[in-house]
Amino acid sequence: MSATPCSPLAGKHIVLGICGGIAAYKSVFLLRLLIKAGAEVQVVITPAGKQFITPVTLSALSQKPVVSEFFTANTGEWHSHVDLGLWADCMVIAPATASTIGKMAHGVADNMLVTTYLSAKSHVFVAPAMDLDMMAHPSTQANLDLLRSYGNTIIEPETGYLASGLTGKGRMEEPENIVKVLEQHFARTRSLEGKKVLITAGPTYEKIDPVRFIGNYSSGKMGYALAEECAARGAEVTLVSGPVAITTEAPGVKVVKVESAREMLAECEKVFAGSDISIMCAAVADYAPAAVAESKIKREHSDVPVIELVKNPDIAATLGTAKRQGQILAGFALETDNEADNAAEKLDRKNLDLIVMNSLRDKGAGFGTDTNKVTIIDRTGAYPYPLKSKREVASDIIDNIETRL
Repeated sequence: MSATPCSPLAGKHIVLGICGGIAAYKSVFLLRLLIKAGAEVQVVITPAGKQFITPVTLSALSQKPVVSEFFTANTGEWHSHVDLGLWADCMVIAPATASTIGKMAHGVADNMLVTTYLSAKSHVFVAPAMDLDMMAHPSTQANLDLLRSYGNTIIEPETGYLASGLTGKGRMEEPENIVKVLEQHFARTRSLEGKKVLITAGPTYEKIDPVRFIGNYSSGKMGYALAEECAARGAEVTLVSGPVAITTEAPGVKVVKVESAREMLAECEKVFAGSDISIMCAAVADYAPAAVAESKIKREHSDVPVIELVKNPDIAATLGTAKRQGQILAGFALETDNEADNAAEKLDRKNLDLIVMNSLRDKGAGFGTDTNKVTIIDRTGAYPYPLKSKREVASDIIDNIETRL
């Protein structure tokens, strides 16, 4: 079978997970299309999945033994889910049953497919397939939301005639369309090759004394997701991070740790001139104490201390004045009222190319969450997006920025 010319899937390592549902027959066609596109595919099937499609058929198409159990019974050969997780460039589970979706969402590692999923280092795509009432059940929807929040992509099922004889949402997406989703994913993986990206993330801490500070609730999750998304697309990323509890091991991301707004500005100014794209995602404190006490301020003092504040530098505005032709500068605006007007004002005042606006009034948006709901605003208009995981939001933002390159 000749490979599809120039397919983004050519040479990619793909783990195809198959669960026990009638839609498993479609997995044969999906496997065939992946192989035709030039991918190397390892099938991992649940025990129930083997009741619907035989490993012999799948092995003949993939040219690899199908993995189902943790070890081969007659030889004792161990099948390493860790090795598979490291080997894969992506994992696609099609069909994904309600049972497996629930296990994935809650880490119930009782079969080879779920343990491989939990070991996967690459992106995971989930194509649900089940009857309409199972699909619509609150538990299924909650589990899918959990998977989205972990950064997985849910390939939504179609509405149509189901095996039960009913008509509704639950048909696994057609194999051809699943392949298109995977091709689009890999087509953009090196789209920022050669680009240098500056990103700020997290809060800043402005010292009051050696043990106290002025800060905010930013977790840094959005900025770190942006950094990892840019690195996955081939960019060289400098991530200037305030104090956060998260880390990243993404290749191509250099993390520079800072504490205060002035430290963050100083690090940004070191690399801004050489950056193609700069994204100011950090929640920088607007004010800092005018003086920092050398020792802890004791509450036993008779008088309540008065802390004089001074304005911190506006990092985005400072960089905006130095922006050269061809550079892209993006900012963030977390608002509580008059959101669109406030964000648009910042866009002009700071000389930004676009600003990502979100509101604390939107459930699931803002500090500390794994999700976000944003509107991207530029000089042509405002473009709202629905609530998504921060990884998906990062992808949307970078897609928007890429249109400007």
